[in-house]
Amino acid sequence: MKPLKVKTLTDLKIVKRAIAEQTQHRALQASAQVKAVKQAASDRDLFIRAAGAVQPLPDKRHVLHKKEQVMPLAMQYQKDEKAVLKEAISDEFDVSTLLDTDEHLSFRRPGIGVDVTRKLRRGDWSIQRQLDLHGLRRDDARESLSIFIREAHRHGIRCVRVVHGKGLGSPGKAPILKSRVHSWLVQKNEVLAFVQAKPADGGAGALVVLLMASKG
Repeated sequence: MKPLKVKTLTDLKIVKRAIAEQTQHRALQASAQVKAVKQAASDRDLFIRAAGAVQPLPDKRHVLHKKEQVMPLAMQYQKDEKAVLKEAISDEFDVSTLLDTDEHLSFRRPGIGVDVTRKLRRGDWSIQRQLDLHGLRRDDARESLSIFIREAHRHGIRCVRVVHGKGLGSPGKAPILKSRVHSWLVQKNEVLAFVQAKPADGGAGALVVLLMASKG
């Protein structure tokens, strides 16, 4: 808008009227804007009260992957330990060719002299720990034996007794667990030799086992 030139009293009146009209116009615009804002806020409040809280819809372009449940560390450790123990010794291992076929049946690793099994039989090594496998299922017996041998070796134990029973309570009275124990022990690297226990220590129902010295 071009500035008005005031030369006479009439021109002054014209200028004042123009300023007043301009001021009124601006006031009307401001009032209209305020009303529009208030109306929008009012409409939003009415909608929220009518529809309740609104959550944005998920974007279908993104795939939500189900969070994988992580096994607690303690449980995972136990599971891994059992898997290792199960794989460490097998039921299919043929031990017959490794056993000394004397009257008592014994085992010694290559490089271990006959005098070692003789001393074991004689009781030169005192029995420090014992494991009784009576009444255990095959898998439980295998796992218990593996843990027992490993822990005994870890603690520096050299001589242990493993009681497997004579098998008189088995179907056909066959010493199934006894032969299993022979096989499992041969597969344990910690085992150097074993012999049938003396009658006072269990006889045909138990073995005296010599473990290698712990490096720790």
